[in-house]
Parts: sequence; C-alpha cells; structure tokens
Amino acid sequence: MQQQNNGVAAPPSIVVIDDDASVRRALENLFRSVGFDVELFGSPQEFLHSERPDRPGCIVLDVRFPGRSGLDMQRDLAAADAQLPIIFITGYGDIPMSVRAMKAGAIEFLTKPFRDQDLLDAVGAALEKDRTRRAGELRLAELRGRFTTLTARERQVMAMVVTGRLNKQIAGELGVSEMTVKMHRRQVMRKMQATGLAQLVRLADQLGLGSPLTS
Repeated sequence: MQQQNNGVAAPPSIVVIDDDASVRRALENLFRSVGFDVELFGSPQEFLHSERPDRPGCIVLDVRFPGRSGLDMQRDLAAADAQLPIIFITGYGDIPMSVRAMKAGAIEFLTKPFRDQDLLDAVGAALEKDRTRRAGELRLAELRGRFTTLTARERQVMAMVVTGRLNKQIAGELGVSEMTVKMHRRQVMRKMQATGLAQLVRLADQLGLGSPLTS
C-alpha cells in the first residue's frame, strides 16, 4: 500500500502493472526513453502491498489478471483514497468495460496494439491531472495552516462574518463590544490573508466552513 510522505517535489514515476514480463519491459523502455522513472509490478496485489512513497505519477494498468481484474483494483484504490490517475491497457477490451473504467475516473482505455504516442499522450494528461490535484492539496494545507493560527474567538467571528452578519449583530450574539468585533475581524482578515469579505467567504468554503448559520 502507498505510504504518505512529503515527496511532492519528487520526479514523477510511471507505475506499470501487467502480468506479462515482456509487456512490462517494453513499457519500461518506452517510458525511460522519454525520461520518466518507472516502477514495475506483476499484479495489482503486488502493487497494493508494496511499501512505496507517495510520489507524483500515474498508473498504466492491464485490465485482465488471474483472480482480480484491473477494474477491481481501480475500486480498491478508490476505497483506499489512493489517487494516482489510471490508464488502462488491454488486448481484450470491450465497450462496456471501457465505459465502466472511464466512469470510475480512468484517464484513458487503450486497446492493444496501440501507438506509443497515444500512450505517451495519455500519460501526459494523467500527470497533468495529478500535478493539479497535488497543487490543490498543497494550497489547502497552507490554508488550513493559516486557519489554525486563529484564536477560538477569531474563528467564531469568522464563522459569523462569512454568513453576512454585521459587526453590531456579531457583538450582540457574542456579548462583546462592536470595537472588539472589529479588532477580531481585522485579525481574521490579516491571518487568513483575505483582501475582502468575498475572498474570506471563498476561503471559508474551501475549508468546509461554508454552511450558513441561522440568523
């Protein structure tokens, strides 16, 4: 199973999972020829039980294996919240299988024989999706870090501000002076690095704090 670490800055790695050793070697040669790191696995189970770091990349996965299929593994990865994008390759694909894979989030479903460039294009799209996801996770982590700097009172004020309450209303509900509310509000804006109310509302929404309070 994948281990979490801070390897966001690591170079991307293409994970190849195929029970045919000759296919694994061919794909390894292709990916290394264009400068990618490659990790090879003979089965979904081998990958799922591996002690590998969480690093940028994607999975190139055969659809059919003895026992459990690549589609089964796609479900297992989703259940484990492992989010590497998946590109399916198969010599035995059919339309229903392709539809299932794509609906479950696969980047591409390529039927052998396919052109090397088609696979490389799919890998490029998968890596871009993974980069976008990781960048979003970094931004969210940084935003959560800002939120943790707020005091308990500042969090209360922020929760009320983003629902549209006026300083006077907030002061009444909290039993403090309007001047105190203004001071807390300034601190919230500074610590959250928000330039205005609209931006603060967006940040609160990203943090999952957007459920309105009743008036």
